[in-house]
Amino acid sequence: MHTCCAPCSVYCIDSLRAEGIEPTCFWYNPNIHPYTEYKTRRDCLKEYTKKVGAELIIEEDYGLDEFCKNVVDDIPNRCVNYCYFKRLSETVRFAAENGYDAFTTTLLVSPYQKHEELKKVCEELEKMSGVKFLYRDFRVGFREGQDKAREAGLYMQKYCGCIFSEEDRYRKQIEKHQRVVPLEGVPRESRAGEESGDRTRWEASC
Repeated sequence: MHTCCAPCSVYCIDSLRAEGIEPTCFWYNPNIHPYTEYKTRRDCLKEYTKKVGAELIIEEDYGLDEFCKNVVDDIPNRCVNYCYFKRLSETVRFAAENGYDAFTTTLLVSPYQKHEELKKVCEELEKMSGVKFLYRDFRVGFREGQDKAREAGLYMQKYCGCIFSEEDRYRKQIEKHQRVVPLEGVPRESRAGEESGDRTRWEASC
C-alpha cells in the first residue's frame, strides 16, 4: 500500500484489517518538500506503523530538483500528469518484483485529491504490470481516521506535500497582503514606466 503519511494511513490500515487484509506500507514520496517536511512525515509514519504492528518499507528519494523539472511546464496539473504516476509506478514495480499480488494507496482516503484521475492511473498501472489494483473508496473514513490520528498525537501536515501545494496553502493570504506601493519621492512625470506596469513595485503589507 503506497502510503503518503501516517494520518492518511490510519483508516486505510484499520479498514483493510477489518476485511482480513494485512497491508504492507510502502513509503515513496519524492514529491514532499522541503526536506524537513519529508523527514517529519516519514519519521512519523515509522513510529505509527511500529505502534500498530504494520510492516513498513521505505524507499528513500528526496527529489526536489527532479520533481520541479517534471512539473514546471504545467504546474496546475502536476498531480495527474506526474505526481500520481511517479509514486504509484514505483509502488507497482516494487510489488511486482517482490511477489505482492495487489497494490493500493492511502491517497484514496483524501477528499482533497483528484480521486477519479487517481483511480484511472492505478487502473492503467494494473494493465501495464499485471499487479491487481485493490480499489477502495477510503474517503468514507477520512474524518474518522483524522480524528484517530489527532488522538494518537500524530503529526498533522497542513498541505499536500510539494512546494507548489505549500504555496497554495497561503495563496489567499498572499493575494490579500500584496498591494501596489507607489514609488515615494519620484515625480509624477517620471512615472510613465510605473504606470505602464514596467516599474511597478510589489510589497507584502504584513
